[in-house]
Amino acid sequence: MKPIRIVAVSAGLGRPSSTRLLADRLAEAAGRELENGGRPVEIRVVELRDLAGDIANNMVTGFPAPALSEVIGTVTEADGLIAVTPIFTASYSGLFKSFFDVIDNTALHGKPVLIAATGGTPRHSLALEHALRPMFAYLRAIVVPTAVYAASEDWGGGDARHGELSARIERAAKELAHLVRTRPEPAGADVAGDAGGNAAGGAAPVTAFQEQLASLGLD
Repeated sequence: MKPIRIVAVSAGLGRPSSTRLLADRLAEAAGRELENGGRPVEIRVVELRDLAGDIANNMVTGFPAPALSEVIGTVTEADGLIAVTPIFTASYSGLFKSFFDVIDNTALHGKPVLIAATGGTPRHSLALEHALRPMFAYLRAIVVPTAVYAASEDWGGGDARHGELSARIERAAKELAHLVRTRPEPAGADVAGDAGGNAAGGAAPVTAFQEQLASLGLD
């Protein structure tokens, strides 16, 4: 039986990194949800920190090094993607954006994506909605309704705040797992979009996903 493949991309710069910690927790939660369906699940977490030089060279030359090429293939062929970035100056990090800039802009068409971010203050949480969600909408991915943001105080702010973060993680993981299980097969090779960024014939899968989410009370 073909396994379900989930890839989490972490753009954390430190080691250890709260961004990597959040990516791990989201991946683990999504894995638990998907394992309930009876199919094997493969989870991989990618640290962009290790590929920073290759990403920069790719931006200049247009050619990925072998390690970067392998990661790009893993991300684009995954059944579901978890994308986590630290927030700097109210937006995603340059490393995070550069990685997705070197991926073909049709490669994530129709792919279920869970977006998440970390930051020093809760004031940065809206970056998920004004920066990350529009970026993945432009790439025509299917972004789950619940985005997960973890400020510094969410990690050490007592049981109540930690419990709120855990609840958001579980909710987002449930939504991603549902979309992965019900994702339709790509409708042929025609993924060309119009000037407004809408894929030809691409509205139906989005509508179907929205209806399925609503039936589960996840809209």
